[in-house]
Amino acid sequence: MYVFLHAVKGTPFETPDQGRARLLTHWEQLDYGEFCRVAKMLMISKTAGAIPKPPKSNVYGFLRRFNVHPRTLFCHKLVLGIETSCDDTAAAVVDETGSVLGEAMHSQTEVHLNTVTGGIVPPVAQQLHRENIQRIVEETLSASRISPSDLSAIATTIKPGLALSLGVGLSFSLQLVKQFKKPFIPVHHMEAHALTIRLTNKVEFPFLVLLISGGHCLLALVRGVSDFLLLGKSLDIAPGDMLDKVARRLSLIRHPECSTMSGGKAIEHLAKEGNRLHFNINPPMQNAKNCDFSFTGLQHIIDKLITHKEKEEGIEKGQILSSAADIAAAVVSGGVASNLYIRKALEIVANAAQCTLLCPPPRLCTDNGIMVAWNGIERLRAGLGVLHDVEDIRYEPKMSSWSRHFQTSCRSCHKSTAIEDGPVIWDLKGLYRAITDMRFNSI
Repeated sequence: MYVFLHAVKGTPFETPDQGRARLLTHWEQLDYGEFCRVAKMLMISKTAGAIPKPPKSNVYGFLRRFNVHPRTLFCHKLVLGIETSCDDTAAAVVDETGSVLGEAMHSQTEVHLNTVTGGIVPPVAQQLHRENIQRIVEETLSASRISPSDLSAIATTIKPGLALSLGVGLSFSLQLVKQFKKPFIPVHHMEAHALTIRLTNKVEFPFLVLLISGGHCLLALVRGVSDFLLLGKSLDIAPGDMLDKVARRLSLIRHPECSTMSGGKAIEHLAKEGNRLHFNINPPMQNAKNCDFSFTGLQHIIDKLITHKEKEEGIEKGQILSSAADIAAAVVSGGVASNLYIRKALEIVANAAQCTLLCPPPRLCTDNGIMVAWNGIERLRAGLGVLHDVEDIRYEPKMSSWSRHFQTSCRSCHKSTAIEDGPVIWDLKGLYRAITDMRFNSI
């Protein structure tokens, strides 16, 4: 069934004899809700075969409120995603087909790299979010060529993350929600990362996901949009945190090739030039019979190694070691690395387990507004967590919210679990064996 709408200002709707089955090119700038109300009045009756003529007073009452110019009329779901969980202010508009209509981002990386610690300073991050969030959202909507009234919902990261940063994004989003009377979709940061692969690839549930970042490290079985079985997680710090601390301990901010890089990028960059066999560092928890991770022990080993080499080379803390590249290579071969190296390792693991490895493009692996908007689309389609009353909504910075969001597995990873109705029949026992049998320094 086709419905054709003629809504040029000052012109009445055509009668059935004048305009039935005619495609008209001039569209009024209607917001989605108004369009749907008009469309319902114009639905073609299968029995009568005619378009009823609505009362002029009802039609012209709202048509006069809009400017008239040709434009795209969005008849599908559109979600604005806003991300401020850490040090990036990001926003994007995504539709239900996965098309990114527009995006914008402001990175604070250089600012925080120049601080005393080289790490993120929460009050500074908060202030920069406040200074940039309105501009970023405006640029996103402008690039998308839509107005807030076109949106189906607004999705925003509310957990976990830095409290001061989360607060800025949530406060701004709720203002938009109340002003334009749109549904609000609170987003879990890690859920958004986990579902990104469904934006870039045709992946059905269930699938296995490994999330590695500066603040988190976990292995989970994704059974649905909001249905996760947590198989393993970091027992202490995340690998990204580990890399940042090692990079600061090596004073790589003073290295001419690494001065503008984050800790992970600097370590991986130097590792390419170093000899990974110069130091023998074993991967953490290689004898553990579960799917958990640990990186604190490795960090302590590296700290002792750096202290020893500083004494050996006769330099003070804060100066660049001649063996910095070799230490970086040892860290990487010890099982901690950023995207490029880990992907190579996972290719070996996936091949051994006879699984398909899918990775989002690198730009979607960092914090971004696209993943938040897509998570909003997924939840909107599933009818999960779409709020019309936002009075009691709060941000949750602590990772403790994780246990309430994801179901923790009480079963051993040794138990074989065949999961049907997905693209792959996953054998967790086989995957576990492949992981525990792998040694990263064989790459």
